[in-house]
Amino acid sequence: MGDQTVKSEKETMEKEEKIAVAKVDEPEIKYRGWKAMPFIIGNETFEKLGAIGTLANLLIYLTTIFNLKSITAATMINVFNGTANLGTLVGAFLCDTYFGRYKTLGFATSASFLGLLAIQLTAAIPELHPHRCAAKGGGECEGPTRGQFAFLLAGLGLMVVGAGGVRPCNLAFGVDQFNPKTESGKRGIDSFFNWYFFTFTFAQMISLTLIVYIQSNVSWAIGLGIPASLMFIACVVYFVGSKIYVKVKASGSPMTSVAQVIVSVNSKIPYTDQFRFLDKAAIVTSEDEINGDGSAADPWRLCSLQQVEEVKCLFRVLPIWASQILYCVTLIQLHTYAVFQAVQSDRRLGNTNFKIPAASYVVFMMLSLTFFIPVYDQLIVPFLRRIRGKQVGITILQRIGIGIFVSVFTMLVSAMVEQHRRNTALSKPTLGVVPRKGAISSMSASILIPQFILGGLTEAFASIGLFEFYYKQFPENMKSIGGSLFYCGMAASNYFSSLLILVVHRTTDGTAAGNWLPEDLNKGRLDYYYYMIAGLGILNLGYFLLCARWYKYKGNGDDDTLELELHVNGEKQHSDKP
Repeated sequence: MGDQTVKSEKETMEKEEKIAVAKVDEPEIKYRGWKAMPFIIGNETFEKLGAIGTLANLLIYLTTIFNLKSITAATMINVFNGTANLGTLVGAFLCDTYFGRYKTLGFATSASFLGLLAIQLTAAIPELHPHRCAAKGGGECEGPTRGQFAFLLAGLGLMVVGAGGVRPCNLAFGVDQFNPKTESGKRGIDSFFNWYFFTFTFAQMISLTLIVYIQSNVSWAIGLGIPASLMFIACVVYFVGSKIYVKVKASGSPMTSVAQVIVSVNSKIPYTDQFRFLDKAAIVTSEDEINGDGSAADPWRLCSLQQVEEVKCLFRVLPIWASQILYCVTLIQLHTYAVFQAVQSDRRLGNTNFKIPAASYVVFMMLSLTFFIPVYDQLIVPFLRRIRGKQVGITILQRIGIGIFVSVFTMLVSAMVEQHRRNTALSKPTLGVVPRKGAISSMSASILIPQFILGGLTEAFASIGLFEFYYKQFPENMKSIGGSLFYCGMAASNYFSSLLILVVHRTTDGTAAGNWLPEDLNKGRLDYYYYMIAGLGILNLGYFLLCARWYKYKGNGDDDTLELELHVNGEKQHSDKP
């Protein structure tokens, strides 16, 4: 017994010595904080101006320059956005496991530049796009050749690679530059979050107004050349600051822990109670070997309780995540078919001949979102705190539920507006025709603004709520998964929307009521399509309410007592309220 005690003490001392040596050898991190921000925020601003400046008007570019049909263009945009969002999960995995954020961001930003350059060349070089369509009233136009289409897809593919690396890493890379253990570092992180979302909003405003106007009314070659140039500047600014960045090394993917728990459970007899079967992964059996430090010799047979709890977090969140898929379908329509509504509406500004670009109407979503956030934070939440007597005002899931409800109302308003636009176009003198489409309704496109405003309110509640929900409900070493989960939901929503368009188009074609989604919206029933999405939204709202009632917040069994928790690089701050 004495020999075993001496041996145990000796092993403990050796372990402590190794840890002490490792700490001595580990270089001290020099946090530059705000000294690095001109490069990081500069890169963020130019990168977003470049990416959004191209994507904001891509739907119109595909239908006017590449002569694609509206249903083809909408499906293509949905597939592109879905793949780009899904790519964030791959990007987060490669970043955490192999390359780290610095290398991943540098490679991704460079790939985005090459993609934007390729798309700009399709507009600048006549041989890379079809001849301009001169057909009126739905006539046939020459489509792109295989070579032209392949060159365009190559550019979009490079943008997918860029988005997959930038989206899950850029925010975290900025946070890496501040010391989370000091008060100044914590304040710097908070300020960086504000600046990050400010640059995002600024980029969208500029892209949806100035850049879109140049593309639609001046020159596509110049209008697409500006975003490519801005992305090149983003690359230069990023690499110029390389010497002062804090570069956190890759530490391995948390997905490995998830896989190990699953494999370990499958090798033992599971319980039938909900999620409790995962506990079997952490129970030591006679077949398991234990190392001297207490760790499992085979992590694929025996896991820690921490790993099990991480997987439970993922399992609990997934039903809520599933509700995001149908919710985001509403947002997708506002970026696709709502733009087509604007194309066939009177977009003149007052009595002038100046026409607002169709894609620019999406800016009202951003304005609504931007103006509502401070109102919600400074007025609504304090009011709810006084009324309910709870620190949080409303819980995260309640906020998401309100957003899903508003999304249903958004589609109902969109359907009624489209019905009015169509009736006006069919019953009153028109303002001309759009090539390959139909008559332009005399209805002012300003009537479309309410549905975009509602879309912004929807995002202010549900989208921001989902971001917050994923961030708070995952443990520290699974933040990359949590950050990618929203984009994966958007990806699934984009794919589902593409499938929905295809099914509706083929099902309604040849029926007595006619095709709901033809090239000419005046001959279709887009309002029926919107009503159908509203109906799916109602079903989704019911499903979400059931999931929200079942859900238990991480570390807290009561929704109403959930307090604000902020996790930054292992630091946890929370209220002392029980």
